[in-house]
Amino acid sequence: MDFNYKRRLTTAVKVGNTVIGGTNPIRLQSMTNTSTMDTEGSVEQVKQIVEAGADIVRLTAQGIREAENMGQIRSALRDSGYDVPLVADIHFNPKAAFVAAEKVEKVRINPGNFVDPGRTFKKIEFTDEEYADELKRLENALVPFYETCRKNGTAVRIGVNHGSLSDRIMSRYGDTPAGMVESAMEFLRVAGKIDFNDIVISIKASNTTVMVETVRRLVKAMDAEGMSHPLHLGVTEAGDGEDGRVKSAIGIGTLLADGIGDTIRVSLSEAPEKEVPVAKELRDYIAGRENAPYIKGCVSDKFDKICPKRRITRRVGCVGGGQVPVVVGSGCKPDSSEEPAPDIFGTESFIVHDTSEGIEKLVEKASNNQDCVLLITTSHINPVGAIRSAIHGLIQADIDNPVIVKLHYAGDGIEDWQVRVRAAADFGALLLDGITDGIMIDTDILSEADGIKLAFSILQGTRSRITRPEYIACPGCGRTMFDLQTTLAEVKKATCHLKGLKIGVMGCIVNGPGEMADADYGYVGAGIGKVSLYRGKECVERNIPQENAISRLIDLLKHDGVWCDK
Repeated sequence: MDFNYKRRLTTAVKVGNTVIGGTNPIRLQSMTNTSTMDTEGSVEQVKQIVEAGADIVRLTAQGIREAENMGQIRSALRDSGYDVPLVADIHFNPKAAFVAAEKVEKVRINPGNFVDPGRTFKKIEFTDEEYADELKRLENALVPFYETCRKNGTAVRIGVNHGSLSDRIMSRYGDTPAGMVESAMEFLRVAGKIDFNDIVISIKASNTTVMVETVRRLVKAMDAEGMSHPLHLGVTEAGDGEDGRVKSAIGIGTLLADGIGDTIRVSLSEAPEKEVPVAKELRDYIAGRENAPYIKGCVSDKFDKICPKRRITRRVGCVGGGQVPVVVGSGCKPDSSEEPAPDIFGTESFIVHDTSEGIEKLVEKASNNQDCVLLITTSHINPVGAIRSAIHGLIQADIDNPVIVKLHYAGDGIEDWQVRVRAAADFGALLLDGITDGIMIDTDILSEADGIKLAFSILQGTRSRITRPEYIACPGCGRTMFDLQTTLAEVKKATCHLKGLKIGVMGCIVNGPGEMADADYGYVGAGIGKVSLYRGKECVERNIPQENAISRLIDLLKHDGVWCDK
């Protein structure tokens, strides 16, 4: 971690006519939600995604038929003048991966199910010798695939997802960031043995804290073994609307601010072309920090760069001392009917500090006002770096005043959704670092009420403070069994008052049960017009007619004692 923005230098990987990594721009991606057997529909959707600004487009390939048909889709696109690289998304079907390697520019495989069988959440005991045999089996299956890709000039994406770690990895490492990293490293070490380097890695989770920690751990592990593969960033199952944009911006934006990331996808439960402007805004906003004025300061040796802990502060009123982070309003108390309401109004009682005054001045102010809250603000083009530098100065000087961060977003032609994305990226990084006890969003673009609502969304997205349900919803693809956007809206309408509950809404059973394993309850497409309900990892009702599924979900919540009326 450094306070000044600088991208991590990675190996350049050619994907068709597009290069990921190296000194190339951060590439933007999205994924179709059409059936891959629908050639015409898939071609049209790829075109829409490209017109929105995507550099690369992914399609699902459940089987050999779909992998074969991606060749037809590719040909139709080329005939129409679209030379965009295509990626085949493979799960549970290595044979389809071999076919796809001959048809498209890149193949995504999931270490959780490419060689190992699908996850069953069963504990398996291995001796060291037995585990070594498993790794040899993995190598024997992987090498022919890598060689096929080498022969055809096809790149590979090794895509680890938190919810689809194999039982083998889970049994040895647990459901942990360390397990996710090892899952990726096993596949990278095999590639290294045969000098196959056309690899991009993704390592994703729906929990932004887990996602950020895991990617940082992966970078550290690769550095230790002399690897510099480019990274694909994304938050899985982020959902839709403001929630999906905020959650994605928190995870992706935090890592981009660290200089990590070579290609990104914002996964929204919406039309795929709507993902691309959000990804572009994140990329361009963070990239604007390049060549910014130098930020002085040193990362405190008391700070864990990989898995930060919340800074220990004294309690001043409702701020600090281990209390949940607060939301500060601009000064005028809104109508009492408005929800949510800020915790604090106005800034008169704070010791205000602008980072341009320097760290020494901040330490002096804090030392002379030990029972006050510090309100730190900045006008630096790299607000995350400037705020980090200031607070690391406090950490190193053993200053324990609580801190509230205030950032201003000017109306320089940006739209309200862009403010939401920028604020989520900035405040998300500071909250995940654990270095702020409260946030204040200052802007004339959003109303006071919308700014406060956004602040609570950011706290929720970082899991710093839970004030409503969390929805873990996939973006949809060709495997989706129902209208995902409509279904998600209906589930939200029925359950939006259940504070703190995590509900998964997943389009299919291929990855749904695994990817929503962090959820308390799950609503998963089981077939055309059929839904299965989950309690955690356990399927409790199978193949319910979709028209009855939400009422049965409510019945399940009532049975478990977690339901309350609105």
